[in-house]
Amino acid sequence: MNCNMMKKHVPATDEASAIMTHYLQNKNSRYEKTYSAEAEKLLYANDDVGMDCAAEDSFQYSLFEVGEVPFPPPEKYRFTFIDLFAGIGGFRMAFQNLGGKCVFSSEWDDQAKKTYLANYGEVPFGDITKERTKGFIPKDFDILCAGFPCQAFSLAGKRLGFAETRGTLFFDVADILKRHQPKAFFLENVKGLVLHDKGRTLKTILNTLDEVGYDVPDPQIINAMYFGVPQHRERIYIVGFRKDLKIGRDSFSYPEQKEITKHWIDVREEEAVPAKYYLSTQYIQTLINHKARHEAKGNGFGYDIIPDDGIAHAIVVGGMGRECNLVIDFRQTDLTPTTRIKGEVNKQGWRKMTPREWARLQGYPDNFKIVVADASAYKQFGNSVAVPAIQATASQLLTALGSNI
Repeated sequence: MNCNMMKKHVPATDEASAIMTHYLQNKNSRYEKTYSAEAEKLLYANDDVGMDCAAEDSFQYSLFEVGEVPFPPPEKYRFTFIDLFAGIGGFRMAFQNLGGKCVFSSEWDDQAKKTYLANYGEVPFGDITKERTKGFIPKDFDILCAGFPCQAFSLAGKRLGFAETRGTLFFDVADILKRHQPKAFFLENVKGLVLHDKGRTLKTILNTLDEVGYDVPDPQIINAMYFGVPQHRERIYIVGFRKDLKIGRDSFSYPEQKEITKHWIDVREEEAVPAKYYLSTQYIQTLINHKARHEAKGNGFGYDIIPDDGIAHAIVVGGMGRECNLVIDFRQTDLTPTTRIKGEVNKQGWRKMTPREWARLQGYPDNFKIVVADASAYKQFGNSVAVPAIQATASQLLTALGSNI
C-alpha cells in the first residue's frame, strides 16, 4: 500500500506513541539508548521491507509533533528530571523554565495525554505501577517529580516504612527512588495529607523516604496565591535530597509567601465569552435554594461569586468546583442559548469561568494549547499543580543542589 493513500493520522496515546515520542525527544543525547531498541522494533518490524506504512505514518506524525509544539525540550539543559503522574505537565513546564530536560513522563489518563502531546510533543507512558512502564525510565536522572494521589496505607505492621506503602501509588514513587537514586525529588499533594489517617499517612511517607535514602526537610503547605496567580490554593510540598550529597535539611528553604500580586480581573478573558458559559435562570435559583438550605443548617456550602478584585477559591474537579468560582460579567449581549438548558440565560451576568481562565489561574501561559472538550479541560486544570508555585520551589531546590547539578 502507498503510505500516502492512508487516512490522516489521528494522535495516538498508546505505548507505541510514547516510545516514539520519547525516542525523538531524546535523540542524539545519552538518553536515546533507553528508547532506541523499542523504537527500532516499531519502525522495522519487517526487515525485508523496512518501515511499514503504519509505522512510517506514526513516525512522520511524531516528528511533526515533537518539532511543532509550544513547549519543546531545551536544546541545552542544566539537569534532567522525570515527570510522574504528569497530568498536563505542570511540573514539566516549571522545571523546563528553569533549564531542565524531561527524560521520561507517565500519566494514565488518555485525555490528559492528548493535552500533554499537543504542548510538549511527547506522549506519556501509561500505568506506572507496571514493571514494563518502569522499565522505560532511564537509569540515571537528576530529579524525580510527582503529584501522586493520596491513598490510605495499611498500617497493620506499624513499622511505618517502605513495606507499609505496598499497594499504593506512593509505593511506586518510593520504589523508583530506591532503584534509581536520583539526586533529589519534589512531591506535591493535597493539604489534607497532613491530617490524613490522623497524620499516620504522612509519617509513613516521610519514614519511607528516609528509608530509601533521602534527607527530607520539613514539608510545607504552599499557597499559590502568593506566586502570581489569583487562586487560594494550598498544597503540601515535599522535597528531599539523596543522603550521600550531604545537603543538610537547613540548606533548603521553601520560597517566602508574602505578597498577593494578581486578582481575578487580571486573568479574565479579554473578550466577551460565549453564552454557553452563562448560567440559566433556573440553575441560578437551584444554587440559591441549595445555599439557603445549608445556611439554615449552619453550613457554609454553596455557590460563591468572585469579585473583580478578589481571589478565586481553589479550582477543583467535581462537586461545586465551578459553582464556587462564579463571576459577574455583563460584556456578552447575545444571550441566545447554544446548549440545552432549563429556563433562559440569566441577564444578571452570572457565568462560570472558562477553561482558559482556569488555565491562567494555574499559571499556564496563553500559548498553552487546550485541545480537549471543556469537561476534560476543567478536569485537567483542576487536577494540575499551580506552575508558578512549583517553579518557585523548584528554584530553591536547585539552589540547594548547587554544584551537584
